[in-house]
Amino acid sequence: MPFPIGRKELIILMASLMSLNALAIDIMLPALGLISDDFRLPETNDRQWIITSYIYGMAMGSILYGSLADRYGRKPVLLVTAAIYIIFGVLCAFAWDYDLLLIARFIQGLAASAMGVLANSIIRDRYEGDAMARTMSTIMMVFMIVPIIAPMLGQFVLFATGDWHAIFLVLSLSGIALFLWVMIRLPETLHPDDKTPINPASIGAAWYQVLFHRNAFGHVMASGLMMGPLFAYIATAQQIFFDIFDAADIFVYIFALNAGAMSVASFANSRIVTRFGARRVSQSALVFFIVVSCVHFGMAMAGWINIWTFTALLVPSMAMVGFTGANFSSIAMQPFGKVAGVASSFQNFARTGLSSAIGAAIGLQFDGTVLPLALGFLICGIGSLLMIFWAENGRLFRRVHIGATQIDLVANQ
Repeated sequence: MPFPIGRKELIILMASLMSLNALAIDIMLPALGLISDDFRLPETNDRQWIITSYIYGMAMGSILYGSLADRYGRKPVLLVTAAIYIIFGVLCAFAWDYDLLLIARFIQGLAASAMGVLANSIIRDRYEGDAMARTMSTIMMVFMIVPIIAPMLGQFVLFATGDWHAIFLVLSLSGIALFLWVMIRLPETLHPDDKTPINPASIGAAWYQVLFHRNAFGHVMASGLMMGPLFAYIATAQQIFFDIFDAADIFVYIFALNAGAMSVASFANSRIVTRFGARRVSQSALVFFIVVSCVHFGMAMAGWINIWTFTALLVPSMAMVGFTGANFSSIAMQPFGKVAGVASSFQNFARTGLSSAIGAAIGLQFDGTVLPLALGFLICGIGSLLMIFWAENGRLFRRVHIGATQIDLVANQ
């Protein structure tokens, strides 16, 4: 029986599913000040929890859905989690208490984390080898658009309605659209014979392999350390550009510039990584990130930071995050072919959990200057490099050609 959905439609649908988290985070940024004022939050940094609570939900959810989708199928899990996302988006819109809003945001993130996990699983069900790589590359190119336009969409909704509640309703409407699209158009991609029961013992064994595999664990931690400053920047961006630089009118464009830098870096990485190798590319980017962070911290200490110097330093930093993220993740997954699904879920949980905790810790140090953020970038960059140095036994900038034998060698490090 032919697959009832064409490749182009499948790519757009999968990209839309994967983009839901980026949309739900970045669309909120222009509204954080209004939400803080409406709830009369006692501390200016309390507004950051609107972002951080969602990311914590993403971290917790990423460990759940791989096993559930392998047991019950991709489509049922997608529909249930999309419904939860819609319901709690509406609850966010009409929350009468800030604590209730944060709880609803956490559950919204918990549900939405299924979208990215299951989109990857669906692509694995449909494609293999080079065809899978080409499809994922195309999906990522579509996905990259969302972080660039999401704050602009949030600002447009605020301009059109004057009400931050409407942004949450827009998120619920996007969830409804995806729910209907999946329900009507997407068939189940997991063959009935491939459904596997949930086995706590095998899941625990896979987690043990990830935790005690030096190279994989080191790269997961390094990736989390690099994502932490990104989450801190997202959580504090509204305060930095609105309160420090008084640049509310151009905030969304500067945010788009930084998101665009990450997108261009991710695209460039896909073109050069096969030539130079994931380790050389990511480790070179990490060293450059540390150099830029040193300059950033020094200028912040000297009081030489304005909106233009801040942006000029932030753009290359974000680009380097784009070069490290995918490469660190792929290196961390190389030893786990037989337990890839469970290993990927656990690594995503560990990576996102670490990065969200770091991002919250840095963000809550915001003191009306960019110094805490610049220092956080520098500390996390150095920490990430130390983790890579440990994971690679001190052998940096080497190229490892992965084949069956090489994977075994890496796994035994």
